[in-house]
Amino acid sequence: MQRDKFFKEIENLNHPNEKLIKTHCSYCGMQCGMNLRVNTQTNKIIGVEPRYDWPVTVGKMCPKGVTAYQQTNHKDRLLKPLIRDDASLKGTTEGFREASWDEAYDLIVKKFKELQSKYGKDSLSVFSGVSMTNEKCYLTGKFARVALGTRYIDYNGRFCMSSAAGGFLRSFGVDRGSTLPWTDIHETDCLFIAGSNTAECHPTSMFRIWNVQERGGYIIVVDPRETPIARRADLHLDLQPGTDLALANGIVNQLIELGYLDDEFINKHTNGFEETRELVKEFTPEYTSMLTGVAPEKIVRAAELYGKAPNAIVMFARGVEQQHKGVDNVSAYTNMALITGKIGRPKSGVATFTGQGNGQGGREHGQKSDLLPGYRKITNPEHVKEVCQVWNITPDEMPKPGVSAYEMFELMEEKTIRGLYLLCSNPAVSAPNQNFVRKALKNLDFMICSDFYLSESAEFADVILPAVTWSEDEGTVTNIEGRIIKINKAQEPVGESKPDWQIQVQLAERLGRGKQFSHLKTARDVADEFRLASKGGYADYYGATWDKIEKQDGVFWPCKDENDKGTPHMFLDKKFYHPDGKAKICALPYRPPAEEPCEKYPLRLTTGRVVYHYLSGNQTRRIPFLHDMCPEPYVEVHPETAAKYYMEHEERVRLYTRRGEAVYKVKITEAIRKDTVFVPYHFGHEDSINLLTIAALDPISRMPEFKACAAQLEKVEIKKVQ
Repeated sequence: MQRDKFFKEIENLNHPNEKLIKTHCSYCGMQCGMNLRVNTQTNKIIGVEPRYDWPVTVGKMCPKGVTAYQQTNHKDRLLKPLIRDDASLKGTTEGFREASWDEAYDLIVKKFKELQSKYGKDSLSVFSGVSMTNEKCYLTGKFARVALGTRYIDYNGRFCMSSAAGGFLRSFGVDRGSTLPWTDIHETDCLFIAGSNTAECHPTSMFRIWNVQERGGYIIVVDPRETPIARRADLHLDLQPGTDLALANGIVNQLIELGYLDDEFINKHTNGFEETRELVKEFTPEYTSMLTGVAPEKIVRAAELYGKAPNAIVMFARGVEQQHKGVDNVSAYTNMALITGKIGRPKSGVATFTGQGNGQGGREHGQKSDLLPGYRKITNPEHVKEVCQVWNITPDEMPKPGVSAYEMFELMEEKTIRGLYLLCSNPAVSAPNQNFVRKALKNLDFMICSDFYLSESAEFADVILPAVTWSEDEGTVTNIEGRIIKINKAQEPVGESKPDWQIQVQLAERLGRGKQFSHLKTARDVADEFRLASKGGYADYYGATWDKIEKQDGVFWPCKDENDKGTPHMFLDKKFYHPDGKAKICALPYRPPAEEPCEKYPLRLTTGRVVYHYLSGNQTRRIPFLHDMCPEPYVEVHPETAAKYYMEHEERVRLYTRRGEAVYKVKITEAIRKDTVFVPYHFGHEDSINLLTIAALDPISRMPEFKACAAQLEKVEIKKVQ
């Protein structure tokens, strides 16, 4: 209590010429609480303080969070619209000149109308991201379908959260990234964490995770690398990349064999158990070990620890999801909770570590190619009718479903899509098979990019629009738990930058759609329409008003009306969202990675994050401290593998696959499997590991297989100076 009082007093100190703006971090789904320090004389952000009153992270912040404020007034900010006069310079930073907003808008509207007049409405596309507020994500979906009338809209969550969404929808009938609040984590008895380098990717969760061990509970980690959390775990299942489905089936096999079933829960609240029981019979510890490389005794031990625990949580992240069978992986690990009845109650459930700040809310309200606000389906006539009433259009005006993110690049390459409006995303770094994606971007007739920095993707644009950072606007985001929280404005936009929702309203008016957009004068206007559009959907935000969010420190969806306080724990009534109210236990045959090692490519390549960078690195690579701590990518190689190739620590080597090649420094470490190499993906241009990754897509989520492909190493010969 004394400690809490001390930190509260620190927060309440009156700094001369300063005010504190309560808000949240701009980066990952933890959305750590922070106060931005603003100089009241210059009205500029000058620093940050942690918020100890935020119940999720209680004053914790990571290196990215404590430096996030440096984005806003950075020297690299785009201050005015830019127009490229020489199309031959696409793919470079050259050829741009400053322009007025009117000139930029006039050119965009002219080009968009010309393309649609000549090639049809679907010749235009929108590619967006989920590091935006819910309000911006919502309006982006509306802009694509109403202002442009195109079916082609998708978002960068296809490269992040889409497999989790597909798995949860299949297993539960609804997609909320966590079935319980994060404040339950440290009170559980066992954490089963698969495919998450939590200590680096979500470090402000770690105090709760370590507390499980300190209370006598167990931590099981599934990862091909001995990450910091794997090193301290009670059990590390060091599988080969791309073999999670076999491992999950093997653990389910042992949960059944060892008698850890909740028969009453299975009989009353699930379907599919008998088919699953039959399928997993072949996944004995020995057979599973042969497929995964995990020792049989570890598989048995994992089932024992999880099965015996009174309460347990299954958690996973991109290591599980970024595979061409990512949806199957999610459902297979979810089977563990369903057959043991460890779901639909406090301290037990299933959760995914959300990678992007609004990875949850951003996929619920209309940016996905087949979804409308509230998680409605664009293929459902009743859902379309409900949204059309809010949007003031007829159902006949609603475009049909489009295609997923990577498939949009395929349509650009073949000239079906000729124009692109890109915002809040950097696919020239983040998409797989980069040589193809960059070619597709260059092939466009016309492209606009909205960003606050000139990203690698903006280099392909004809027009760049200067957007604001998160601290120059307000709105809501939905964090890792499904808790809707409020982002507050701390300073006025720099230069002539504008928030994306305002850009879209102004463009829509010039495109002749003022009737549907002109009433949206403020971010709060967008929020009120957005809540109404979600009303009655699975992801119902209608009752989550800004005032309620502030009062409650966030509101868990669904929140259906003004009297509803929200839903921190899902399925407490044991009613799932399938029509019969039951969850689905899924029988899932094993499929190997799309590309297995061979004589020419004998290694397995996997990718991931480091603690100092975020996504494509467009923001964090510009922050001096973060850049200094990790200035360039590297390839992790096991000592025995390095010796085989006669490689030394920090020597530069060539890494290549069937799609491309790159040169990296070697980081020799025993914390990786001998048959596997790892490269972080936060770097652009010729340093991008996605020059090498494969675009094999999950049949349901359309997620590319970032986490597994066949690769080879070789020494880079240094030419001697004559």
